Amino acid sequence: MAHKNAQQLIKETFLELATALETGRLGTSPAIALTAPGGEHGEQNALNAALLAKKQGVDVHYIGSLNHPDLTCHPVQDEAQAHEVMERLMGDGTIQGTVTMHYPFPIGVATVGRAIAPSTGRKIFLATTTGTAATDRVEALVRGAICGIITAKACGIKNPTVGLLNIDGARQAETMLKKLQANGFDFTFAASARAGGGCIMRGNDLLLGSCDVMVMDSLTGNVVIKMLSAFTSGGNYETVGYGYGPGIGENYDKLVLIVSRASGEAVVANALKFASQLAQNVWQQSAKEEFEKAYKAGLKQLLEEAAARNKQEPKAQQVAAPPQEPVTTDIAGIEVMELEDAVTLLWQEGIYAQSGMGCTGPVVMVNEQRLDKALAILKTGGFIG
Repeated sequence: MAHKNAQQLIKETFLELATALETGRLGTSPAIALTAPGGEHGEQNALNAALLAKKQGVDVHYIGSLNHPDLTCHPVQDEAQAHEVMERLMGDGTIQGTVTMHYPFPIGVATVGRAIAPSTGRKIFLATTTGTAATDRVEALVRGAICGIITAKACGIKNPTVGLLNIDGARQAETMLKKLQANGFDFTFAASARAGGGCIMRGNDLLLGSCDVMVMDSLTGNVVIKMLSAFTSGGNYETVGYGYGPGIGENYDKLVLIVSRASGEAVVANALKFASQLAQNVWQQSAKEEFEKAYKAGLKQLLEEAAARNKQEPKAQQVAAPPQEPVTTDIAGIEVMELEDAVTLLWQEGIYAQSGMGCTGPVVMVNEQRLDKALAILKTGGFIG
């Protein structure tokens, strides 16, 4: 019996050391709950995931109708009961985090997923994948970037690189983030692997994992993480990745991570490890520090200025075009919804311009000899950074 106890002690010690090497923290593993009912692959899938995570050093509290001697089990019969027990365990401090398939986050909280880039195997954070960081699209992207940085730092990446997926609002968010950066909010922009470079990421960059944090709105992020997680199975079973991630938001202190109902046991087990790593690295402190830095760099003022611009009357007016001339160069970085307003502004200043759509997004086309003046006008007008 003493020999068996010694073997168990050695096993637990090595598990603790392995966890410490991964997270950078040595100590007791935090308790993480898993709600099992509601998955599309049956509850045994969830139980297998819990056991797999347990073997990898996670202290799992299993909330479901099945039972296993190696787990701390809380018997429930359905999903509603599972969430009641989960809330109680979070409330009394029995668990330090939870993985579940559905959770009603408040406005201002969105999840940061963790996926694996298929062409390189690199782990990337997708900010965001569910929830709503803000009701305004550009503000949601900016806050999503901050939430992505928080999550990456809490997972041990000291200086995560940030890229913005090439979607509506990305250019405005880029401009705002660059102003925050110039004002002292310290982070690093990633560079696209495509020839043009820049921090606006293409679909290729998703496959390559060109940045640590890929910023996008939650609806786009939800589609992306589903595709990255389930592309090897044909779509009905998520085989790779870490799930949709933790809900992160300003002054939000619950550690709740979301997985899909289609998640396989490997993904659910990874989500449990993800939760354990965040809990050990005191993610709340990271969140507090990053939002404080962002506000110190002028986040509130930038958001207020953007909101004031959005409330103004549309800029487009009936303005006669200047004499037509060859438009031989493109100006990128303008949001598609503001494209015609940008052209109108240049017309008002006597510069002939046309709107167009390049392979990387909307462009304003002007004569090359008028490029510098056009750039200055558009920058003053707030159309480009």
